[in-house]
Amino acid sequence: MSFNAQIELPHPPDDSISSLSFSKQTDHLAVGSWDNSVRVYEVTSQGQAQGKAMYTHRAPVLSVCWNEEGNRIFSGGVDNTGLMFDVATGQTIQVAQHDEPVKAVKWINMLHTGVLVTGSWDKTIKYWDIRTPSPIATVQLPERCYTLDACYPLMVVGTAGRHILTFDLAKSPLVFQDNVSPLRMQTRVVACSRDKSAYAVGGVEGRVSISYMEQKDNNNNYSFKCHRQDSALNKKDQSLVYSVNDINFHPVHGTFSTCGSDGSAHFWDRDGRMRLKSFDRAAAPISCSAFNRTGSMFACATSYDWHKGFSGMTGAGGLNKVTIYAIKDEDVRRRVTRR
Repeated sequence: MSFNAQIELPHPPDDSISSLSFSKQTDHLAVGSWDNSVRVYEVTSQGQAQGKAMYTHRAPVLSVCWNEEGNRIFSGGVDNTGLMFDVATGQTIQVAQHDEPVKAVKWINMLHTGVLVTGSWDKTIKYWDIRTPSPIATVQLPERCYTLDACYPLMVVGTAGRHILTFDLAKSPLVFQDNVSPLRMQTRVVACSRDKSAYAVGGVEGRVSISYMEQKDNNNNYSFKCHRQDSALNKKDQSLVYSVNDINFHPVHGTFSTCGSDGSAHFWDRDGRMRLKSFDRAAAPISCSAFNRTGSMFACATSYDWHKGFSGMTGAGGLNKVTIYAIKDEDVRRRVTRR
């Protein structure tokens, strides 16, 4: 990475930014927004960025992802649909349908083929072979899907009611374990570790939990406070609590990032249980984030996340921008290994 520190994407969305996703093959970034659009940008190692494409839903976009080949983008939104955008042809077709908004989309390579997984507020997860109009499988959830992540064969789903559902997709796409979240309040985001041994949960109370999949490792489960501020300069009370909006594991080192409603983003060492790096606080919440495929770029969306309702959409609350940071290896490399 040759650019010094950071760049901003030109012509960002006109409304709150809901989702960021880098291609698995190139440094192209898909940006989903409440202005109904998915914008695609190319980011070069020299620090240049330009818009390459855009397509729209009929209502706000809530989630975006790429396939493994990097030639298709998938998105889900409040119009209850999942769309597929062909990067080569510029064509958009509908590939998924739910009865309520589609909150999460994820492309998973399983059973020697690619499958689109969609999670919805209609309390279902559906698996789609994009060559056929009907889902190949449907899972009934105990509550509305709020967040979903997968690193085959591990898939984790967070729903309303503090349910955390874990799937072993190598055994079955339909059977899951229903666990109670380690956090006391509403789940905002789940993320699977790249080694598939653990997952992270972030919630509205400014706390993250790390849970290991193997029962023998459960003694290593832990949670920690983050995205909190002191009520005054001379106090160390951490009484101002903010939501953890997104978590992403680094593709090389296995460390992870968090971003939150307080406008801050941090890198963490999961095993060493320590903070590795903090970014300067933004003027508005950071709604979502993403690493590129090599972990040399980190994208953050500064955007109102509606944690204060409509009344919060004033001043800096209306700011929408995407910043790309150049990441040094020492920013994300593990420093301590726990035994």
